[in-house]
Amino acid sequence: MRNATVTRKTAETDITLALNLDGTGETSIDTGVGFLDHMLTLFARHGRFDLILSCRGDTYVDDHHSTEDIGIALGAAFAEALGDKRGVTRYGSMLLPMDEALVLTAVDLSGRSTLRYGLALPAQKVGTFDTELVEEFFLAFTRTAGVTLHLRQLDGTNTHHIIEAAFKGFGRALRQAVAFDPDSAGEIPSTKGVL
Repeated sequence: MRNATVTRKTAETDITLALNLDGTGETSIDTGVGFLDHMLTLFARHGRFDLILSCRGDTYVDDHHSTEDIGIALGAAFAEALGDKRGVTRYGSMLLPMDEALVLTAVDLSGRSTLRYGLALPAQKVGTFDTELVEEFFLAFTRTAGVTLHLRQLDGTNTHHIIEAAFKGFGRALRQAVAFDPDSAGEIPSTKGVL
């Protein structure tokens, strides 16, 4: 089984994270940021990743440090769990509807950190969560995971729905990408021979 455990402690956050790529979507998530807990639970369930995550952060300042550092830790966990990526499908995509929202998510386990962020969020906050932090989370993840991620909003007017579609689609696209490809078992899915 492909597992990783990551701890990250800074002056701003204290994070412990355990990830199983070949799980069933079981979660225990407590980040101190309620909306992010909800989104990460959806991500893990739709990706069928087991995720245990605890974060103690300086949320009395705001949610920025916790959100960004969780993205860093989760990206590092994916990189560790995937290893050399031998035998994986590599690519995954999902066109996910969430009521009136429609978001396209595409991922490549390329080893190259790229985020193309195309969400136009109408509201600056969902509850107490600053919606600009959605981009910060995905940027932090792509940098440490070494993946290319495209997020494109094709429709949507409700900010919660747009973000939820992005996180669900992200889970499902990653689920496809990390899955083993039976036609290329044991092979690195690149003509370069390395990802």
